[in-house]
Amino acid sequence: MIKSKPYKLVGWEAKREKTVVRVGEVEIGNGEIVIIGGPCAVENREQIMAIASCVRQSGVTLFRGGAYKPRTSPYSFQGLEEGGLKLLAEVRDLYGLRIVTEVLEPQLVELVEQYADVLQIGARNMQNFPLLRRAGQSDKPILLKRGLAATLEEFLLAAEYIIDQGNPNVILCERGIRTFSDHARFTLDLSVVPSIKQLSHLPIIIDPSHAAGSVEKVVPLARAGAAVGADGIMVEVHNFPEYALCDGPQALTPEMFAQMVDEVRQIGSMFSHNQAALAAP
Repeated sequence: MIKSKPYKLVGWEAKREKTVVRVGEVEIGNGEIVIIGGPCAVENREQIMAIASCVRQSGVTLFRGGAYKPRTSPYSFQGLEEGGLKLLAEVRDLYGLRIVTEVLEPQLVELVEQYADVLQIGARNMQNFPLLRRAGQSDKPILLKRGLAATLEEFLLAAEYIIDQGNPNVILCERGIRTFSDHARFTLDLSVVPSIKQLSHLPIIIDPSHAAGSVEKVVPLARAGAAVGADGIMVEVHNFPEYALCDGPQALTPEMFAQMVDEVRQIGSMFSHNQAALAAP
């Protein structure tokens, strides 16, 4: 007797073709690698516009930036909140960028929906079940990050909560898990990319910035993510990383970002053989 999987909707049994999540003109999961760039946090108008300009010049059209920041310390910068959302909306209007930003709690979803194109659920909220259910009722795509110590099955079941509420547009994101290693902030689990592709029709991207914790590791990990078949790469970019209010040590400069975009696209093109059309395993 074959044991059924605990998740019913994210697996290949429920859907026999890959899910392609559309964000404006961008398709995530169609076989072409997608890049998302921007700062960890929205700090002020001058900062966000300068970074948006460099992201757009690199040919990237998805922009990340946090208006609400779940910080380990209550004394760290917590974000500009709705003021930050308004600046992100201005970025979209001025530069034609689609906005990816985090939502922290169910009661904020309606507000963030007014400004964002993609709602991000962060690692610390991967098993915030009321938030997952509320995100499942949204008509916006959801970018779901893997928890700090979540198994692959727990990760997929978190996505199941969202899809079960009626929202099929889920993008999974591997951002590193906590292990015994002390040479990086977290351990980027690249093996989860092919593992998820074997088990699920959902697209998966990687976030090497949060895994690395230091800028010199970000680009090599981004290249590795492209090589292992990730559907996208999300990285942090800052025009003055040394003065960043959040995660400056891992932020790429505009010049580094432009180089990374070129390298990742070259690697990704080697593996993009119409993956969206591949049959389920």
